[in-house]
Amino acid sequence: MKLISDALSRIKASPTMALTAQAQELKAAGHDIIGLSAGEPDFDTPQNIRDAAKRAMDAGKTRYTAPEGIIELRRAVCDKFARDNDLTYDPKQIIITSGGKQAIFNALLSTVNPGDEVVIPAPYWVSYPDIVKLAGGSPVIVGTGPETGFKVTAAALEAAITPATKWLILNTPSNPSGAAYSRTEMKALTDVLLRHPDVWVLSDDIYEHISYPPFEFCTPAQVEPNLIDRTLTINGVSKAYAMTGWRIGYAGGPEPLIRAMTKIQSQSTTGASSIGQWAAVEALSGPQDYIPMSRAVFQRRRDSVVAALNACRGIDCPVPEGAFYVYPSVRDLIGTQTPDGKRIASDEDFVAALLAAEGVATVFGAAFGTSPNFRISYAAADDVLAEACNRIARFCESLREG
Repeated sequence: MKLISDALSRIKASPTMALTAQAQELKAAGHDIIGLSAGEPDFDTPQNIRDAAKRAMDAGKTRYTAPEGIIELRRAVCDKFARDNDLTYDPKQIIITSGGKQAIFNALLSTVNPGDEVVIPAPYWVSYPDIVKLAGGSPVIVGTGPETGFKVTAAALEAAITPATKWLILNTPSNPSGAAYSRTEMKALTDVLLRHPDVWVLSDDIYEHISYPPFEFCTPAQVEPNLIDRTLTINGVSKAYAMTGWRIGYAGGPEPLIRAMTKIQSQSTTGASSIGQWAAVEALSGPQDYIPMSRAVFQRRRDSVVAALNACRGIDCPVPEGAFYVYPSVRDLIGTQTPDGKRIASDEDFVAALLAAEGVATVFGAAFGTSPNFRISYAAADDVLAEACNRIARFCESLREG
């Protein structure tokens, strides 16, 4: 009898986590590595949030919580949705999870049956297709490119929907491209969804607060209120408040779906960290001045990185509307060779050769479903980013025509 389940054979390990671990191992071994593969802010969690966690510990709030989360945080999430997104939820329509990823996992595992299709625009966050497969469904990948700003069009969405479609997963601003949908673009998509009443919408808004003026964030149920009864809006404190390690996500949606997700959670993690939940109450309800401050820093970094990469031979880097990633193309470098004769046949080859030659760790575009590109996280200090861009420029100059 074999040990490993058939379900596990349908998925792969997260490429971003694998590449981040590789960079950390190389650095620990004494190599000069600049790691730009991890998707997390480089700032400390704000002091008021850390203080709230300490107060919770001192008050003995260290016990199990209800699987759906403490009522104080669910109320804070309701207030946040009303304040920021014009969405009205009751605490019974909210679940608190161990990071945003668990909210996605709970939703798909509790709703997807074999034969169900889930539409996912590419480039996509690496975990979406694998969670769909683990749930027994079929990811339907809809390709996008620089000609549409890495955003799915209404016509492409319409063409992808079939009688088997259960969900559309929409991530805006996007990991990995940083692309974000304007209200007009979002309305075009929601108009399509109104014509398909059996399709549910999973809106992953985790980068909501990292979007750059003049762009204004919007979410599907906000743009089209008639979709709220079949929309799950997912968010968390990881990116907006530099709380990746606290592992607190949340979701708002129809009560039957939230109950189903809670049932899954009750038999998996039981619930999110009690201390993390109290810290998240402060994050959502306390002073919000950290958000514009960090956003301004990220915008400055974005602008400098985009300019530096576009000055590199063979690289074309669009300007993203949000998140803290750039997703440049290396199309003009495919087919070149490194000084030691290795051929760059793909974006994966490019990323591997860049790491070997210059010690800059990035993520290849094929991991996100769109090539030939690579993703850089600019959640790093300005001098680190400048040095990384210098190394990338040097590497590109070293490549010979094949």
